[in-house]
Amino acid sequence: MPTPEALPAERQPVIIAALRTPICRANGQLKHLRAHELLAPVVNALLAQSGAAPSEVTDLVIGNAVGGGGNVARLAALEAGLPVTVPGLTVDRQCGSGLDAIVLASRLVAAGGGVYLAGGVESISTAPLRAHRNDDGEPAFFARAQFAPHGLGDPDMGVAAENVAAEFGISRSRQDEFALRSHRRAVAAAADGAFGRETVPLPSASGMVSADDGPRPRLTEALMGRFPAAFVESGTVTAGNSCFDADGAAAVVLTSLARARELGVPDALLVLGTDTAGVEPRLLGIGAASAAERLLASQAVGADDVELVEFNEAFASQTLACLGRLGIGPERANADGGALALGHAYGASGAVLVTRLLEQARRTPDRTKLALAMISIAGGMGTAALFRYVRL
Repeated sequence: MPTPEALPAERQPVIIAALRTPICRANGQLKHLRAHELLAPVVNALLAQSGAAPSEVTDLVIGNAVGGGGNVARLAALEAGLPVTVPGLTVDRQCGSGLDAIVLASRLVAAGGGVYLAGGVESISTAPLRAHRNDDGEPAFFARAQFAPHGLGDPDMGVAAENVAAEFGISRSRQDEFALRSHRRAVAAAADGAFGRETVPLPSASGMVSADDGPRPRLTEALMGRFPAAFVESGTVTAGNSCFDADGAAAVVLTSLARARELGVPDALLVLGTDTAGVEPRLLGIGAASAAERLLASQAVGADDVELVEFNEAFASQTLACLGRLGIGPERANADGGALALGHAYGASGAVLVTRLLEQARRTPDRTKLALAMISIAGGMGTAALFRYVRL
């Protein structure tokens, strides 16, 4: 994508609104809602917040990883009551799907303007059972898809996190410390109302669900130390320093700088650039660092120049390895905690990162700042996106 400055205002991509649902444990408070039912309220709330008319939406671009197919983006558009003229496109890059949907929409704006809703959704609670067909026609159920040829190594996520911990020398104590900080930051942010400003409440059998249910205020260093190794005998990756599966949705409104000014919105995230990289599948957790390195180099931006950093904390080991490779101190990332505390709603998580960056940028609206979103992806990939917060 050309640099924003090289494009006319009618094609400079900006994010003018970003919202999400509460992120709740799979098979918990949101288990009764299917993916399109999670996403539709976010779509309507985004249009109301941005002032864009439903009829001017060019497309709904949505990431999803474990759904049942059938184009959940189109289904959610219709569920939200958008005109039948608004299409939908579903993107699958597994954990990176939500961020990659935003990347794709930004490139579409750069190519020709328009108004796009982009993000991701995951309902792990209602995900269909999956099976291969045996030679006799009977189903052989499986838990996850194959991400890489077996000859290259296709480890489960937890085993891959152990591989990263060993490869980069990330100790159990560092992982536990980082995970505990994530919970403490998330608890503090919730108490301060930071999450409430970006969250669309959803109905449940017991009333409205308006808050994330993952952050644990009573978690201590001693409790963290009690978790046994979860994936490899005598390993360092535990349930305490790993994320949990979650349900949720997040999306943004992407349009041109010119249209944003016409809508009268006060501020935006200008999309400076994006990148996606591939790495060894056995070390899939390091993918985000490879993408971010290339992206920052292409933009002539140093890691120290980036003020806001959001990384998807699927595992503490991979988060610490990526941040270390980029020269970003762990204390600089995920100011309000991350997936270790909030949970990982696969296809939505990349869009949650962008939603968090816009909220954080708005805390000091008098300052222009750079913001970086990164996520590592199954199969040995990573996606990164660089933004500049601007007042309009």
